[in-house]
Amino acid sequence: MTNLIHILLVEDDEVDIMNVQRAFKKNNISNPLHVARNGVEALDMLQGKHMDKVIPTPRVILLDINMPRMGGIEFLTELRKLPEHKSASVFVMTTSNEESDKVAAYNLNVAGYILKPLSFEGFTSAVSILNHYWHLCEMPQV
Repeated sequence: MTNLIHILLVEDDEVDIMNVQRAFKKNNISNPLHVARNGVEALDMLQGKHMDKVIPTPRVILLDINMPRMGGIEFLTELRKLPEHKSASVFVMTTSNEESDKVAAYNLNVAGYILKPLSFEGFTSAVSILNHYWHLCEMPQV
């Protein structure tokens, strides 16, 4: 029996949040999707600082890079300092094609770096591929 994977989307753009929700629906992905609009909110959710927004394990994090308050690289840096989240599965989904962002993200142990496609069909395809990947992986019960 596989455990239900909870997905945390760390994204500040409402259109991108809607696209993820629509892509999940189109691909029949029923995993619970939790949304944080910046790195600070995401860390609070992962550390249980807002009891109404606690995210159960196992979990996967979809992370944007360019966000207000705390961007993706800063979030990853803080996340990796927390013993219980050192090995969290994080996939960057961003419009940032900056080599420095890619290097920083991989140096912080991301599972993948995906450029957001410009079309909804491309976005749906990327989410479908991630969904297949998640179903093949064994996730720890951290």
